[in-house]
Amino acid sequence: MKLATLTLAATLATGAAFAAEVAPGDVQFDEYGAVATSLTGQPGNPEEGAKIMANKGIGNCIACHEVTALNDAPFHGNVGPSLDGVGDRWGEAELRGILVNAKKTYDGTVMPSYYRVDGFTRPGNAYTGKAADDSFGPLLTAQQVEDVVAFLSTLKEE
Repeated sequence: MKLATLTLAATLATGAAFAAEVAPGDVQFDEYGAVATSLTGQPGNPEEGAKIMANKGIGNCIACHEVTALNDAPFHGNVGPSLDGVGDRWGEAELRGILVNAKKTYDGTVMPSYYRVDGFTRPGNAYTGKAADDSFGPLLTAQQVEDVVAFLSTLKEE
């Protein structure tokens, strides 16, 4: 009985470990900046991803990128490339990596790192003494990143 209980507990603990969210500092990038492993272990929701991309208070991706599938949202930008067909150009791992920290793929890009919490230059203390502390979270949650990846993966060439 004890062996069966221990085996069950170990199995449940292992399953829980696979379902655990990857912390921003623990994300593993390949040499090109791709992130092969889901941040949540759960599939993303493309409908939620579309909302995040168009929402000025969350992702606001359309401030820089044009996305024809989001034509209902106003004010598409042209700073970044059009995302039409991006699901054919990049796989999930590459899209996830770009969202997490675009600088790993595109050195010098102005695109925000949506799932990063460290390594920022904070000159405010030297100039004003009012820099934010380093206890802030990522711009998007792990699930929100997965939702945006799921939406972007639907954007195929027509």
